[in-house]
Amino acid sequence: MLRNTTRNQKLGWVLFVAYLAVLVYFVFFAESFGRLPSQRDDYAYNLELFKEIRRFYVYREQLGIKAFLLNVVGNVVAFIPCGFFLPIVSRRGRKWYNTILLCFSLSLSIELIQLVFKVGSFDVDDLLLNTLGGVAGYVGNRVVQLVRIRRKKLGKKKA
Repeated sequence: MLRNTTRNQKLGWVLFVAYLAVLVYFVFFAESFGRLPSQRDDYAYNLELFKEIRRFYVYREQLGIKAFLLNVVGNVVAFIPCGFFLPIVSRRGRKWYNTILLCFSLSLSIELIQLVFKVGSFDVDDLLLNTLGGVAGYVGNRVVQLVRIRRKKLGKKKA
């Protein structure tokens, strides 16, 4: 698998694995986010789209801007690297729909693990925000690739 890869792809794999390790830590183990297995017997979940986003927006004064940004913006930002690195490490990831599907699948897996192990809560809003982060990362990757191609063409014209 790694024999026929470029130096950039190998670096992409290293960074992608490091990103996944950091993501798993923050989602499941970071005590600062209250990520300890709960002692409760019930499951925490939200199946109503925009419910938590709306709640964090409406009560942003009481909850604080930090809570709003952490929940809404943080979920988007957390998945930007996923959308950025997938096209680098996988040929399939170069198609926009595959990257979006893989980001959604990773987010769904995380949400289901949170539900089953009662660490955090299952939230459809998180699925939406995480997937949007993956889209933003993919767009960022495409922009970087276009800039690289343009620079390469300009370098050949000067030579």
